[in-house]
Amino acid sequence: MGQTITQKILSRAGSVDAAQVGENYPVRPDYMVAYDFPGYTDRFFRQMKEDFGVTKVAEPDRYVLFIDHLLSNKNEHEAEVHKVTRDWAHKNGVHFHEGEGIGHQVAAELGYALPGSFLIHFDGHISSLGAFGSLGMGVRRDLLEGWVTGGINLDIPDTTRFHLTGSLAPGLESRDLIHKIISDIGADGVAFQVMEYTGPGAQAMPLGQRQALCGMAMFAGGVSAIFNPDELSLEYSRKVAKKDFEPLYSDPDAEYAARYDINLNDLSPQIVLPGSARAANTHDVREVSGQKIQRAFIGSCASGRIEDIRAAAQILEGERVASGVELNVVPTSKRIYDQAESEGLLDTLRTAGAHVVESSCDFCFGYAKPLAPGEVCVSTGVLNIAGRMGSADADIFMGSATTVAASALTGSLTDPREVVN
Repeated sequence: MGQTITQKILSRAGSVDAAQVGENYPVRPDYMVAYDFPGYTDRFFRQMKEDFGVTKVAEPDRYVLFIDHLLSNKNEHEAEVHKVTRDWAHKNGVHFHEGEGIGHQVAAELGYALPGSFLIHFDGHISSLGAFGSLGMGVRRDLLEGWVTGGINLDIPDTTRFHLTGSLAPGLESRDLIHKIISDIGADGVAFQVMEYTGPGAQAMPLGQRQALCGMAMFAGGVSAIFNPDELSLEYSRKVAKKDFEPLYSDPDAEYAARYDINLNDLSPQIVLPGSARAANTHDVREVSGQKIQRAFIGSCASGRIEDIRAAAQILEGERVASGVELNVVPTSKRIYDQAESEGLLDTLRTAGAHVVESSCDFCFGYAKPLAPGEVCVSTGVLNIAGRMGSADADIFMGSATTVAASALTGSLTDPREVVN
């Protein structure tokens, strides 16, 4: 019987011939990734030394650290958090990246997410790296085990296949697709499984749209998401790779827990109502059009890539953000920021009244410009629970970058197809 790409990647990581779904194996990730955040990395550093006697890691080349949070306020607390991370990284000689952008994006840009590779993080949004045919998995409970021993024990997950046909129409993005999937199958529809995207509709997606689709897998209950490599992802990987890699692919006769066929031609813009990304909260944008907003945000590890910025600039070119609305645009990495600047996109957005900010995670979790009580925001962030972006008395609607830009233009939630130029 054939195997999925996930089984093959974990078979290689576990040095077994054919990893079987449901069985537990010791596996060695290619990279163990983290970003600095109080209560996580600083606790890991302390526990490694005090509880396990690890004063220096044995294989520093397999550790990757990012500073991408707590960059906005320039205070002593931020400086101390960053110093702890910086000092530990330099002492141990691990891969360390500061101020280059959101780690889940930068990991791809720097060649860590190569086809066939396996990466772990305490943050489940590392699943976005599945766009490149790598398997990124959030293992919050077990990451310390990996940091201490160099590996983890893992139950091999099952896979659900989503076969995509058709194409995304103007005004539609993969964020609309993942929210529609969650609406249809439920927040635990692929519990403890990997979401595998196949078909001509999947292959037609730009890499940034694939990253957004994979990065939100946890909200359908998934442990990760992945695309089989194709020429688009392989070409990208060849350009950034610092070592050889071996692409892996699902076998034609691979077994899946479930299969879904989705025609992208039938997709409409989706919006997630305040509260959470659960299925009952997701609606067609037109069902809530007219809801006034005061804030709008394009960014996060799931959005803010060059495709999103181009789409927003297309909507806002020659226009102005509605009076009383603040639009913040945060490119996902410095490279994307520079590319958008060189294409003139950021000037277009600034002229339209948007605030363009250097890359960080700070807007998404309410650290930069937190929402005030009573404010309504439409966001491409990854969470819209109460208090996520500031006051617990603010409301957060969640959708695609195109929907956010259209809503910022009109001052209320808007189906982007009504304003796409």
